[in-house]
Amino acid sequence: MAVKDMNYRERGLLLSMFAHQCYCEPNDLLKARPGIKDLAPLKKFLNKPLPPTYIDVDGAQAYVMSDKDDVLIACRGTEPTALNDVLADLKMFPVKHHLGGRVHRGFYAEYNKVIPGIKEALEKHDKKGTKTVWVCGHSLGGAMAVLVAAELQPNGGLHTFGQPRVGNTEFLKCLKDVPYYRYRNNNDIVTAVPPSWLFFKHGGVLRYINTYGNIRTATWAQRFKDKCRGHWMALKSFNLIDGFADHSMGKYHEYIANMDDSGEQLPK
Repeated sequence: MAVKDMNYRERGLLLSMFAHQCYCEPNDLLKARPGIKDLAPLKKFLNKPLPPTYIDVDGAQAYVMSDKDDVLIACRGTEPTALNDVLADLKMFPVKHHLGGRVHRGFYAEYNKVIPGIKEALEKHDKKGTKTVWVCGHSLGGAMAVLVAAELQPNGGLHTFGQPRVGNTEFLKCLKDVPYYRYRNNNDIVTAVPPSWLFFKHGGVLRYINTYGNIRTATWAQRFKDKCRGHWMALKSFNLIDGFADHSMGKYHEYIANMDDSGEQLPK
């Protein structure tokens, strides 16, 4: 089944699985990480028609894989043991983006490392330019995925998980024609940085995961109430780092797997 023909749950499962698995090295790409129960949706892309392409440039990584209908691109996120990732997250000063607006200096630097390899891989995986292209990523990988999508304009869409803010309002105009869905899990602390007072803005359709692990449309007031509920439930269980726990990519995938087809539908 082509990804565009999947329902929102199936598509979310596939792309969140890829964003989770892309933390693996190439030989372990299809060895399930914590929270993954069934790798079958991702396995259909293995070596069909080409083996996955792994891009690794000075600590910035991405994967490109495909089948006869689709190309999946995933950018790897922040790993606490990777110094480059941590330093990239700290370089908040906005710089000019080549398509317009301003973006986070560190995220832009990581994107610039991988985009030549991604473009080269895309030409191999979609020689005729007829496939549907999807971009995804978690954490820093989500920020890189936003920048990749602004460049490639993927006709499938962009799905990010626990993504920090990337650029200003002018930059977000570069994504106006890209179907863009941004998952945020309750109190995920990474989604609150860099600060909005530096003119960084979130874009896309917010797919908010509440304290109970359900995706719901929610107003600002409802999300604030739910954030308080999440902190209170965490305190009751002696979890003092709720914002970090909610950032787990495994949790994002787990909660999407909990959804059924009666949940919030993606806009047509």
